[in-house]
Amino acid sequence: MTMLASKRLWLAVLAWGITLVMFFPIFWMFLTGFKTEAAAVATPSLFFSPTLESYMAVLERTDYLKFAINSVIMAFGSTALALLIAVPCAYSMAFLPTPRTKGTLLWMLSTKMLPPVGVLMPIYLIFRDTGLLDSQLGLVIVYTLMNLPIVVWMLYTFFKDLPKDILEAGRMDGAGTSQEIIYLLLPLTLPGIASTGLLAIILSWNEAFWSLNLTSYDAAPLTAFIASFSSPEGLFWAKLSAASTMAIAPILVFGWLSQKQLVRGLTFGAVK
Repeated sequence: MTMLASKRLWLAVLAWGITLVMFFPIFWMFLTGFKTEAAAVATPSLFFSPTLESYMAVLERTDYLKFAINSVIMAFGSTALALLIAVPCAYSMAFLPTPRTKGTLLWMLSTKMLPPVGVLMPIYLIFRDTGLLDSQLGLVIVYTLMNLPIVVWMLYTFFKDLPKDILEAGRMDGAGTSQEIIYLLLPLTLPGIASTGLLAIILSWNEAFWSLNLTSYDAAPLTAFIASFSSPEGLFWAKLSAASTMAIAPILVFGWLSQKQLVRGLTFGAVK
């Protein structure tokens, strides 16, 4: 075996090892969902009599479809709103920069370093006074603000990789700013925009802090659905695992189906 083949083999083994370590908690959660509560807290074992008892209890206790619909509305709604705001913002920063552009970008990114609990009280009071508590619109706004710095940064990097000559040619043909964005910028950077949108959807779907603090039932998404299976009496591991599996299954399937678009978009402009 040559040195290059040996190196590739060890890299493949390392990659599979990391993949298995990352996937094992999901696999174990999936198995636990098919156990009884007694079996879930017993000595861990891969061999047990599977049952749908926990899934049936979850479906009987809560309205899963309601939580799932809320998650879909908030994840896709906030992503659409974030893209609507971020596209012209990133366009301006990429093609019409000012001396303060880099500072503005760094300031936007720095907001992601702020612990959410640090701004919970003012946001809670604003939402209470404006009637946005436990509303889909309220969470769409919060999720949009939460993802906007990342969305702007990603679109900015994609737009910067686009040759300016293309836009200049459009201007020479009489294209205005809106026409440049719609007919030139968006089609040419569609893979990057798609990957940015997919990432924003995943981040919104998995967000738990804001959904638990700003909703109670009407607008609660699947993250709140999972949390409802913890109680002062303790955690019901089998039911909690079943609920978690039902909550992450849609986004896992969505991510698996769109993985090619995600990888293509994230590597957009890497090779010229």
